[in-house]
Amino acid sequence: MLSIIEQIKQGQLWDFHGGIHPPENKRISTQNRIQQAGVPSELILPLKQHIGSKGDILVTVGETVLKGQPLTQGNIAMCVPIHAPTSGTVTAIEPRTVAHPSGLTDLCIVIESDNQDQWIADRNPISDFSNQDPIDLIERIRQSGISGMGGAGFPTSRKLQSGIGKADILIINAAECEPYITADDRLMQDHAEEVIIGIKILQHILSPKLAVIGIEDNKPEAIKALNKVITDHDNIVIRVIPTKYPSGGSRQLVKILTGKEVPASGRSTDIGVIVQNVGTILAVKRAICDAEPLIERVVTLTGNSLDVPGNFWVRLGTTVDHLMTLAGYKADKKHPRIIMGGSLMGFTLPHKQIPITKITNCIITPDRKELPLYNHEMACIRCSSCADACPAALLPQQLYWYAKSEEFDKCEEYHLSDCIECGACAYVCPSEIPLVQYYRQAKSEIYARKQDAQAADRAKVRFEEKNARMERDKAERENKFKLAAENRRKEMKTEASTGSGNDAIAAAIARVKAQKAAEESGIASPKPAVAAAIARAKAKQAEAAKANTAEPDNSEMAKLREERKQQARERKANLAAESNNTESEKSADSANKKDAVAAAIARAKARKAAQVEKETESDQPVTKTVVENDETSEPAEPKKAAVAAAIARAKARKATQAEKETESDQPVTETTIENDDTSETADPKKAAVAAAIARAKARKAAQAEKETESDQPVTETTVENNEASEPTDPKKAAVAAAIARAKARKAAQQIEKNKEE
Repeated sequence: MLSIIEQIKQGQLWDFHGGIHPPENKRISTQNRIQQAGVPSELILPLKQHIGSKGDILVTVGETVLKGQPLTQGNIAMCVPIHAPTSGTVTAIEPRTVAHPSGLTDLCIVIESDNQDQWIADRNPISDFSNQDPIDLIERIRQSGISGMGGAGFPTSRKLQSGIGKADILIINAAECEPYITADDRLMQDHAEEVIIGIKILQHILSPKLAVIGIEDNKPEAIKALNKVITDHDNIVIRVIPTKYPSGGSRQLVKILTGKEVPASGRSTDIGVIVQNVGTILAVKRAICDAEPLIERVVTLTGNSLDVPGNFWVRLGTTVDHLMTLAGYKADKKHPRIIMGGSLMGFTLPHKQIPITKITNCIITPDRKELPLYNHEMACIRCSSCADACPAALLPQQLYWYAKSEEFDKCEEYHLSDCIECGACAYVCPSEIPLVQYYRQAKSEIYARKQDAQAADRAKVRFEEKNARMERDKAERENKFKLAAENRRKEMKTEASTGSGNDAIAAAIARVKAQKAAEESGIASPKPAVAAAIARAKAKQAEAAKANTAEPDNSEMAKLREERKQQARERKANLAAESNNTESEKSADSANKKDAVAAAIARAKARKAAQVEKETESDQPVTKTVVENDETSEPAEPKKAAVAAAIARAKARKATQAEKETESDQPVTETTIENDDTSETADPKKAAVAAAIARAKARKAAQAEKETESDQPVTETTVENNEASEPTDPKKAAVAAAIARAKARKAAQQIEKNKEE
């Protein structure tokens, strides 16, 4: 059995499913050679004119550029740059309406021509490409901005790179099957030699076993021109195929020439075949041999509304308005219409300021008779004509129902992505249903949903990576805290073993003693309530800081903090014990001092009372000698005198304590007591008289009690027991003392009145 290559050389052809035969309408634009469209005053260059991503902008507004200068750059395989089609000035970088069925805007670079058309200086043409490395040639093709010019716009460098070592057959697509379009036909007639050189360059890069030019039989002049420049040792064969739409589709052309089916989700390189358009071949030749980037292409201008139809070399970025003026466009007054692309796969432009791009091959200006203006969509009658005409062997009727009802999962199940949007189904539909529009809309929605799903997946991956990073950071912090806790524990053990830990306790004791000394010396210190409030505020701040930092709860750190708290509690207990001892010593000293003061005051009051008593007994003035004599004239019995003195001292102490509790917190000193005594009465004599009277009454009461009681002598022990039987309530003692003082004042006042009388 012969191989595929042998069958191709022998002229074997195959056929594909479906297809239609619409009117060609090609003769109107193939009568003349390709003309120059000239350089317009303004060029609009969209950043994206191919399948893939946009490049990075290299120019700024106001910058002067030269012909062939790169305007963008990209370092990825699916990104090709754009170049300045002429010399001039960049006037704007802004969104403009682009050539797309949606009629939306995209970022564009606007250049104002200077009419000089000056090339860049560093052009390096390659005279002998056969000595060049294929990888270097592919990079030159990429830097020249070449992408598929048959309509898809796939980057040529990427396709060639994927075909190295895999492509056994190189197919040059020269079918140009769609009605009205004649750009490739006229290109092969006028530049056949350059096309063959371009094929040889691709043969050098890919090293295929055979190169095949597939061309429809309705292009006899192009077939004749190619045969003139092809030799036997070029390993290039021309295969003329029947005219049938859409035989120019890459999958359909591969089927016709090789009999192989391109996988539904794959490319032609998967079966050892690579396909390139004729216009792309010519662009490759000029990029390698002439160092000319892709800055112009052949565009067919046709339609009954043009005075001068034909094919033109058009600079990229030229507006449709400029071409219509050049071709003598006469717009239909009622329904003007301009179609970019062919009559089956093209779309109507919203206005004439749309720029020409790398994939624009035809502009049609039909009148109402030439192409129907409106389609009157009717209900589907299930005739299956669309399925019979579909070149991809799909079920257009089912796809139509699912696309219309937005059942996009079903659309994918029925292989909507395999639709090449050729329009054959809509052309044969008796109900005039615009099927391709439904398919395009469904494809756009599916693509948008996939993009959203991919964005969600990327966000999920980022979220998981973030969580993993946070877990790693948490583990690192925990290890760090654990190490710090272990080091601190070792330090604490070392301090305990060497005794250096006592230094902290000693320092704390010293601070407490210094604070107490400052308080005794009169230096202001914060009150306990204020200190407690400050401590609470600091605790709250610490808790807030802890909550904000959200440090992980570490068991090792918790143990270390608990150990530190225990040590702090022990130090506080030691300090409290020392403080209590110091306070008890101070309170004991102060109590002894107060007793001594009280005893001295009692003795002074007794002496004054004795003097007053003597003054009342006799009219002699009370002097020191008299007081002393009066003291000697006390009852001769010494025990009674001692008992009376003890009782007086005890009452004085109780009165002093009561006054101390009822008055302010100031300590009771001898000066305070003396001031209090002087505040009773202004005249010391009257106070002495009152005290003497009170003492005399007390002695009489004591003697009366003695006479009524048993014959046992009153001793000091008895007096002490009597003192113990006194009321223990200090308030009552204070009240009793106040009553005694009031009675003394009244008695003194009465004595004063008697003297005056």
